[in-house]
Amino acid sequence: MSHVNARLTVHGRRLIVDRVAAGRPVAHIAAELGVSRQTAYRWVRRFRAEGPAGLPDRSSQPRSSPARTSSEREQAVLDARRASRFGPLRIAALTGVPARTVGRILHRHGVPHLADCDPLTGAAIRATRTTANRYERARPGELIHLDVKKLGRIPEGGGWRAHGRSEQVRGNGIGYDYVHVAIDDYTRVGYAEVLPDEKGATAAGFLTRAAAYFAGHGIGRIERVITDNAFAYRKSAAFRQTVADLGAVQRFIKPHCPWTNGKAERFNRTLQTEWAYRQIFTSSGDRQAALAPWLQHYNTERIHTGIGTTPANRVSPT
Repeated sequence: MSHVNARLTVHGRRLIVDRVAAGRPVAHIAAELGVSRQTAYRWVRRFRAEGPAGLPDRSSQPRSSPARTSSEREQAVLDARRASRFGPLRIAALTGVPARTVGRILHRHGVPHLADCDPLTGAAIRATRTTANRYERARPGELIHLDVKKLGRIPEGGGWRAHGRSEQVRGNGIGYDYVHVAIDDYTRVGYAEVLPDEKGATAAGFLTRAAAYFAGHGIGRIERVITDNAFAYRKSAAFRQTVADLGAVQRFIKPHCPWTNGKAERFNRTLQTEWAYRQIFTSSGDRQAALAPWLQHYNTERIHTGIGTTPANRVSPT
């Protein structure tokens, strides 16, 4: 396996060696393979000195690390953590090891965060990400993520973001808007609606409209739908029937593992940052009216860093 930043694989390096051996100019070969002449000469020299064993990547780890914390000091840090159950700053005061170095030592030895531990015993008690590996489906429509995000409604004339915090603009009792979201796993094409509740019939209607939206953007068939374990998704006959009508299969995330539905969760965060809280709205209606233009921007203009292009280009590459 080549280094993550390497321009050439081992096969590409062997091509340089073979073409130089055939008598071709190094400058021409380097230009053909998109590397510098210095790089081409380096692989030729390594091959002449070491043979095929010289072409694979070498470790970038230094031969020696004289400034690395000694094993005795590392053990002192671990003992201090075990005895005191303090964080890096207080362990640094106890041991004389810089706090950032303490953090690296704890991470290197797999010591869990204090927030994940029992404060009385120090034993890890909180769940960790057992599904740490990222995944992506192979084609549009293979998996659609659904979720609901609650946003506090904005009183007419604006809330505290417009006028500052006071009793006059607190908006007590005006309730929430429920933002239902759907996002395609492969393309990241997203759709959202602001609805009055999160009941099963409401979620079913949203899924029907979302499927029509995806079809209008080139995703003609939905194969699977994944949601959390909310009552509307798991118990609603209307929602189950809608999934069946689409010819899809319903899936649920593992309990207490919201990262399994991470693409919807991340879409929720983007919605909040770039739409709901991007500017000051003077009413919930004004905020809702700004959603459709933002979705158009998200799907057709905004570069999605997870895929390196816009969701629309992922559906139909140009």
